[in-house]
Amino acid sequence: MTNPRHNGLRSVADQSEEERGGPGSVLSRQSRDHADLDALMRAHDAETDPDARGRILAELGERALRHAFAEETVLFPAYRRFLAGADDELTAHIEGDHQRVNDALEALQRSDPRSPEHEETVRGAFAVIRHDAHDEEDDLLPRLQRAVGVEELRAIGAAWEVQRRASPTRPHPRVPRRPPGNVLAGIPLAVTDRVQDAVDHALPVGAGRRRRALPVVPALAAVAVLALGRLLTRRRHR
Repeated sequence: MTNPRHNGLRSVADQSEEERGGPGSVLSRQSRDHADLDALMRAHDAETDPDARGRILAELGERALRHAFAEETVLFPAYRRFLAGADDELTAHIEGDHQRVNDALEALQRSDPRSPEHEETVRGAFAVIRHDAHDEEDDLLPRLQRAVGVEELRAIGAAWEVQRRASPTRPHPRVPRRPPGNVLAGIPLAVTDRVQDAVDHALPVGAGRRRRALPVVPALAAVAVLALGRLLTRRRHR
């Protein structure tokens, strides 16, 4: 038996998938992503090899950034639209936490994994990610669930997944947290991030070929963005 939270609403963490609206509902998608992020944080803490911890942290960072982008471009605007009379303090608070996670992930890319400062930054990022999950599952998502029907929750979930898959994969702390700025900035950043991801995968840190290839990465990214822009322009004029 579960108990309602202080706001009188049941946390989505206490609900079955059917109660949340099925696997495609934004409530279920968010809940699964939160569980995946928590599993990665636990795996990081259980790992003793510094290189393995670094790989887990990189995966966690990408997943957290994708999750936050989908929230900021789809979930939060839907919340503000369907709960027009609600105070915007909750989404503004979570967006502020997203900024803190972005800042932390950017700092971790530059820090020594064996330094005390690195571990302190990791602890801070983990705490914010877990805090956000509780804010969303205990408050924001149940409020949205009360305001809209199952079909709408599934439609929001489908749009959320599209944005999650198309999001940037690296921290960009200076990107706006709200539409349309985050959407407009996210398209070219997602392209450049994937070019950099491909280089990281093909040319590990320390490889001589990587040092020769890195100056070419910005040019390759620019070409990719231009190609995407031309493609989108042709589609609009069809």
